[in-house]
Amino acid sequence: MDIKQQTITVRDLVAGYMNDPDYGVRGYGGRLDIRPPYQREFRYDTKQKQAVVNTILKGFPLNIMYWSVVNNDQFEMIDGQQRTLSICEYFTHEFNIEDHDRGILYFSSLTPDEQQKFLNYELTVYFCTGTDKEKLDWFRVINIAGERLLDQELLNAVYVGPFVTDARRHFSKDGCPAYKMAADLLNGVAREQAYLHTVFQWAARREGIKEVSEYMSKHKDDANANQLWAYFSAIVTWVRSTFIKYRKEMKGLDWGLLYDNYHEEIYDTAELEQRIHDLMEDDEIMKKSGIYSYVLSGDLRDLSFRTFDKKQKREAYERQQGICAHCGKHFELEEMEGDHITPWAEGGVTTAENCQMLCKECNRKKGAK
Repeated sequence: MDIKQQTITVRDLVAGYMNDPDYGVRGYGGRLDIRPPYQREFRYDTKQKQAVVNTILKGFPLNIMYWSVVNNDQFEMIDGQQRTLSICEYFTHEFNIEDHDRGILYFSSLTPDEQQKFLNYELTVYFCTGTDKEKLDWFRVINIAGERLLDQELLNAVYVGPFVTDARRHFSKDGCPAYKMAADLLNGVAREQAYLHTVFQWAARREGIKEVSEYMSKHKDDANANQLWAYFSAIVTWVRSTFIKYRKEMKGLDWGLLYDNYHEEIYDTAELEQRIHDLMEDDEIMKKSGIYSYVLSGDLRDLSFRTFDKKQKREAYERQQGICAHCGKHFELEEMEGDHITPWAEGGVTTAENCQMLCKECNRKKGAK
């Protein structure tokens, strides 16, 4: 990884500044992509932007900025986007600062000396060149000023290309198609890349890939994310048609895994809903969200049941005189665990009468059956 520290002036930074919906946000004579596709939608508020300008006018230092070298004369902003936008927008009169004695001051309202001081102010920039892996490692150690980049945002920065750009269009903005289709099924915030990271995880696992970074590297140069969107749409369609009543417990489940494992099965959706309804009313089940996996898999490990309290376990321990009900050996209380004599699947409940104490090994063996 090659990292070079240089200084540039505000005059150089704002040269050729452009903020165009079709051509993006550029500065530094058009050579700097200020808002690459991986950048978040966060923006400084007016007070934060004014603070940046006042820092420059007072001659105080701003934090170091980080640029990625795309080729010899083209760059992408890694860190410093909001400070850069604040500088450029003040120069182009998009906001003003307030002076106690002089009132509202746009750039054109500054004295000639103040304007020159602003334009000649020197910014410290680290220019970073390296492989995708080196850039990712470097990005992770950068102390991002103000708003730290999340892991998925770092991956977006490293594996930027037509695939990620198109995927972000579907999954990464407020009101994006994924939000409109499935906000009630997904955890997190779209603009913080939570939806994108989730669907990347699902798609990577489906292709037998362990790491999202490996999946993104594989698809980096894909012309678009149409297949990814089709996969996501199929998942959501399957969920809506299989589970005919929405409940809040459905939010944030691993729907990609459930779809991959069970979408080819044919279900009586009315019967499935009745089973879910009955299980939701069962006081023995503590993890209600696990019901959705359980009705498909039949695996009791998807559920979490009520546990015996200290009083119930002590009573059972004394009743058994410390003898494990399975192996017949004596143990101290802390070496044993409460167990349902009649399992939940056979109608057992978490009551003192249905409690027996097993040593940890016997309880583990019973649970594995």
